[in-house]
Amino acid sequence: MIQVHDQRILAHHRERSAVVYVRQSSPDQVRNNVESRRVQLGLRERAVALGWANPIAIEDDLAITASGFADRPGFQRMLADVTMRRVGLILSFDVSRLSRNSKDWAQLFELCGFFDTLVADLDQIYDLSLPNDRLVLGIKGTVAELELSILKNRMRAGSEAKAARGELRFLVPSGYT
Repeated sequence: MIQVHDQRILAHHRERSAVVYVRQSSPDQVRNNVESRRVQLGLRERAVALGWANPIAIEDDLAITASGFADRPGFQRMLADVTMRRVGLILSFDVSRLSRNSKDWAQLFELCGFFDTLVADLDQIYDLSLPNDRLVLGIKGTVAELELSILKNRMRAGSEAKAARGELRFLVPSGYT
């Protein structure tokens, strides 16, 4: 749990915005996992407890995967705001929700470290200008990327096994003839 009086938060961080980055990977998750979105939006209350009066929620990337090279306008807007020194803190339920590919992780780390923007999840506040914080977030990012790859491989293997048994079923897109 984040300590309310974390030493990493300085006055100049609070002079900028706190951004809560909300994301779910697919339209199905957005429709069926309503509580996940509600919990992520609840991080605005966490930002208020940390000293920000009006945290901003970015929900532009709902139903867009963070893996691969998907166009995520909310993520790009957030990074642009970081480079303009408008963001003092980025909050995410789990930092792995910010990105699931190394390119985006590296870009996020570099910009947040250079422009003095903090990143927080439920566990802690990270200052990307500190080597230990970069290491911890780097490990979390690598694990998230690996986890996604393992899940994809398991799902593909399961589909191939079903297909080999003649049990693979899927819906044909509507309108397909």
